[in-house]
Amino acid sequence: MTTPLFDLTGKVALVTGGSKGLGKAMARGFAEAGADIVICSRHREELDAALPEILQGTSVRGHSFVTDMTNRAEVELLAKSALDVMGRVDILVNNAGSNIPQMIDEIEDDAWDRIVELNLTSCMSLSRALVPQMKQRKWGRIIHISSVMGLTSKAGRSSYSATKAALIGMARAMALDLGPFGITCNCIAPGPFLTDLPASVLSQVEQETFAQRTALGRWADPRELAGPALLLASEAGSYITGTTILVDGGTLCKAF
Repeated sequence: MTTPLFDLTGKVALVTGGSKGLGKAMARGFAEAGADIVICSRHREELDAALPEILQGTSVRGHSFVTDMTNRAEVELLAKSALDVMGRVDILVNNAGSNIPQMIDEIEDDAWDRIVELNLTSCMSLSRALVPQMKQRKWGRIIHISSVMGLTSKAGRSSYSATKAALIGMARAMALDLGPFGITCNCIAPGPFLTDLPASVLSQVEQETFAQRTALGRWADPRELAGPALLLASEAGSYITGTTILVDGGTLCKAF
């Protein structure tokens, strides 16, 4: 049973990329706190498998939508559909993202455009579409999932780091735009979380190196992001806005 500070009963949370990894873990955390849940991804079979797991053991409602977040028309349709089905969206987590590692002199225009559209532009588009109804109620929570790579980087991550750093800047500006309406906007910058994305782009040696770079000496489980997300989504984080919470197991504090 959650305490009142973290209670999301009566709220609706939309989590993009919510069918697996960090998105699924955050959606589950919100459901356990009492929020109704909307998730989206590009794959219907993944959504159909994930939603029952997210809702299991709770009494909240849930719905899922197939959405390509690189398609602005589909992003706008997602917002409209979520509002039509659920009546409101109180909490938006812009989590969908990807990474196409390329050295700076090898970046292809199509790859750059896709990463910018998915990791950055879709966050603007979906926020823009959902903010008006938050303003009407004078309450809202917007959380962009940035990355430790938005604060530091490694070779071949120019596109990814650029978009994740941009989210941090956008959150600061959005916090100023939306603060007068009782809406907060923040970023979470995860470090090494063992999800499908790092597993697909990092070798075993690189994965071991990342673990050694943390103060805790290990990769994080996706469930370990649910707590920070719940803080920012609830009344517990009502005076936190325009900032970035680093959830990296102490990666950045270990310089040598």
